[in-house]
Amino acid sequence: MSQFDGLTIACIVPCHNEEVAVGTVVADLKRALPTADIYVYDNRSIDNTVEVARAAGAIVRHEHIKGKGNVVRRAFADIEADIYLMIDGDDTYDASAAPRMIETLLEGPYDHVLGVRKETTATSYRPGHSTGNKAFNNLISGVFGARVNDMLSGYRIFSRRFVKSFPAVSREFEIETELTVHSVSLRVPQTEVEVGFKDRPEGSESKLSTYRDGFKILNLIVSLVRHERPVLFHGLIAALLAIISIIVAIPVIIDFFQTGLVPRLPTAVAASSLFVIAALVLFLGFVLDGITKSRHENARLTYLEFPAVGHKSR
Repeated sequence: MSQFDGLTIACIVPCHNEEVAVGTVVADLKRALPTADIYVYDNRSIDNTVEVARAAGAIVRHEHIKGKGNVVRRAFADIEADIYLMIDGDDTYDASAAPRMIETLLEGPYDHVLGVRKETTATSYRPGHSTGNKAFNNLISGVFGARVNDMLSGYRIFSRRFVKSFPAVSREFEIETELTVHSVSLRVPQTEVEVGFKDRPEGSESKLSTYRDGFKILNLIVSLVRHERPVLFHGLIAALLAIISIIVAIPVIIDFFQTGLVPRLPTAVAASSLFVIAALVLFLGFVLDGITKSRHENARLTYLEFPAVGHKSR
């Protein structure tokens, strides 16, 4: 008898040119979770990823639009399960930690268990990745008020109600950031579990570009802050405009008190215009905040349509 009898578990493995590693990942998942369905989503591979995955016993599906975010979006829409596991197909994560992570999900019960990477080799992280990851973790933690220790991890466990309430709009490697922000914004029950993280196997190449993907993730964070924390985002812009307005207006105010005249009329108009714009930007932030709260309420209602993990609806 399996400890997870009665629960359907879907393992989602996004892959692009991972023929060297995907067979090992599928085999490790089969050993760790014998009753799980393992879905390898091929994302326009030009090597033997599909053949190797199928030979290892995986269910192979295809997403022809390039990008990990597109793969996750497709998989979350197509697959029906009680528990979802997402892991990269590069054999860098410890697949044997899956049962422990699922047990944690069920014991909570939680809707999201994040696998926090613990290096098992000295060169697991590429130069700059560890520093960038920590910086992004601190940024998200500070903005959204929930501590996150590895927001870029590709190893996660989800409940059905998390997956089916997740909009998945990211296209590429920003998907991990979107998953993290969705969980903290919706305030779903979640926790973290340390998992082993090692080097890619010899002959396997990373698809990540440190600077290109880093800027994409930063751009997504800014966009998510604008959508999820509109008062903060617009408030900062309004404050900056107001400060510039006051600095521009100081000479005009001094002249007025000294002479009773406004000799710098264009400067006065510019200062007052900037202050009016600042007020409008702040007002826009409050309007968007009301819309955001309404959107969160709708997302919460969608989330509540599904029972907690491990419980069937009556």
